[in-house]
Amino acid sequence: MAVSEVDDHDAMLPKKKQLSEDDKRRLKVVPGGLLKAEVRPGGGEASPSDGDQVIYHFTVRTLEGYVVRSTKKESGGKGSPLRDVLGKSKLILGLMEGIPTMKKGEIAMFKMKPEMHFGEKDCPVPVPDNFPTEDDLHFEVELIDFGKAKVISEDLGVVKKVLHEGQGWETPRAPYEAKAWISAKSNDGRLIWSHIEGEPFFFTFGNSGLPKGLEMGIGTMTKGEKSIIYVTNQYLTECSILPEVTSFEEVQFEVDLVHFVQVRDVLGDGRLIKRRICDGRGDFPMDCPLQDSRLRVHYRAMLLDDKKSVFYDTRVDNDGQPLEFSSGFVEYSVFFCWEVTFISHTFISHTVIVPEGFEMCVRLMLPGEIALVTCPPDYAYDKFPRSTPIRDSHQLVKPAGVPAGAYVEWEIELLGFDMVKDWTGLNFRSIMGEAENIRCTGNRLFKEGKYELAKAKYEKACIIYLLLCRHFLYESEVLRDFNHVNPQDDEEGKEFLNSRNALQLNVAACYLKMGECRKSIETCDKVLDANPVHAKALYRRGMAYMELGDFEEAKSDFNRMMKVDKSSEADAKAALQKLKQREQEAARKAKKQFKGLFDKRPGEIADVSSDKVEQVTDSKNPDSLDNDDLKVEAVEKRHHGKYLRVGLICFMVCLGLVAFLLMTSKGFLGDSVPPDSMPVDGYDEL
Repeated sequence: MAVSEVDDHDAMLPKKKQLSEDDKRRLKVVPGGLLKAEVRPGGGEASPSDGDQVIYHFTVRTLEGYVVRSTKKESGGKGSPLRDVLGKSKLILGLMEGIPTMKKGEIAMFKMKPEMHFGEKDCPVPVPDNFPTEDDLHFEVELIDFGKAKVISEDLGVVKKVLHEGQGWETPRAPYEAKAWISAKSNDGRLIWSHIEGEPFFFTFGNSGLPKGLEMGIGTMTKGEKSIIYVTNQYLTECSILPEVTSFEEVQFEVDLVHFVQVRDVLGDGRLIKRRICDGRGDFPMDCPLQDSRLRVHYRAMLLDDKKSVFYDTRVDNDGQPLEFSSGFVEYSVFFCWEVTFISHTFISHTVIVPEGFEMCVRLMLPGEIALVTCPPDYAYDKFPRSTPIRDSHQLVKPAGVPAGAYVEWEIELLGFDMVKDWTGLNFRSIMGEAENIRCTGNRLFKEGKYELAKAKYEKACIIYLLLCRHFLYESEVLRDFNHVNPQDDEEGKEFLNSRNALQLNVAACYLKMGECRKSIETCDKVLDANPVHAKALYRRGMAYMELGDFEEAKSDFNRMMKVDKSSEADAKAALQKLKQREQEAARKAKKQFKGLFDKRPGEIADVSSDKVEQVTDSKNPDSLDNDDLKVEAVEKRHHGKYLRVGLICFMVCLGLVAFLLMTSKGFLGDSVPPDSMPVDGYDEL
């Protein structure tokens, strides 16, 4: 039996990197502290390394041959091997250094000095009872198996070893539906439960009836993957399928994940559910139309009643033609338009606006996928007007046969989609046209009172305008490839600047409607930085200042507006008149707030307060004091009143000032008039 000294690892440690806890422990290894003798050679050339899971038996003996501790039955143990992950599990120093030198199936004898086993100072592994920590010992180790493992729980309570790789990268989670072959064994190899015949075991994540640790492990698997999932007792929760599983210290589950169906709780409250019933092409979500796209779908719409009544089917009611619509058209509004026309057998659609729940789910589909969507009424058709369809691209009509408050189900097939345009190569006029279309959508949303959505559209159009000027390119990494598109002459440059300023002011108007006056002012400042005499920007900023109660700044903007643009004098004067009314109203409210505060002398206020205190005291205890006591108490209270006078007056003054500041800072938002009420049409791009 050959005996060799285990190499000292000091020379192998990195010199400049910060040492890990394991590396610091390795510094304790001294020549002769750990010796290895090969009892039975292993197979292959590979040895375990950090990140590998090792499964092994060990027996500890004294140098005289007495067994101290063992995992093997023949030596008095339970017969269950140990399982650790190198670099993750806490091991005694001798095993941490010795096991990586072994081959699979090898049996080795390690002679360890006390500092290499449980006698190590500050040993991270708990010391067993009655263990001879001060003696040299023999550790016989049999390396049963090792391999790469995925640590699922930080405490190593759930670890997965992959036997066969799956397809793709998508993994199941609640409330996905899955099918799998599953068997369970104890640590000693005894079969506990098996479902490997007939139909695969079907379960729903989040409500599977499986132990917690097993579901955690399956949640890391891909379709078609086969793995062993090691689950310790703390993760073996009670379940109806394996009622006896909680009695085991550890269970090994062999799982073959046959298939899973993507089921998504889109809103997170269980009301809008998308269930994939036929896989699509590509990988989720990289190949989904998450960005604004032109989508083509076939769908069938049904009421969620006993009969599953079908009220629309594109293959029947639309002459077999698919529905085409643009995602991102209405963002979060919920409408639908049925009107389509056909010219020379070529499909041409009006602007089609689909229900919010419909669009949200289609965005999560792959090309070729078929999904079943269950939608609540507020994300389906409840906000649709009830009327007869009219040939209008923005007519929003509830389909016939859909009652109020109806839950609906759509069976949707995503035929394909076209991504947003590649702006490379487009000329000035094409880009201006695209931006104008987006601006018109923003205008419609603004008129409908959807100011947040309108703002988003205006900002998107502003980004497109960035393509038209090189000195804006630094603002966005995405736009660096578009420096070839620029206004080619003075007329185009003027058109570009006017359109960009109009969009910025529309954004400012949205902020003003939303009550975010500071942001409205900041947006107007961007326009005024480029053009300090822009009349409408001054008007818009003045209105924002007025809403904030900053009357002097508002007055300054309105006066400046008259100077820079004589044609806007009437509008500026109307704004100044409104400003004057606001100031007067603020003054009246302030006067009312402070009314009576300075009408009386301090002594009178204090005396009244003292008298009231005396009256309350007398009313509470009418028989508790005689006349002399009452006189003494009254004198004492008057003395206290002298000290309270100054404090009371200061308190009242501070209270009034705080109320005045709060009142002026709010700016009377409730009485505001829309900033777009300027009578001159030239100032209202909205």
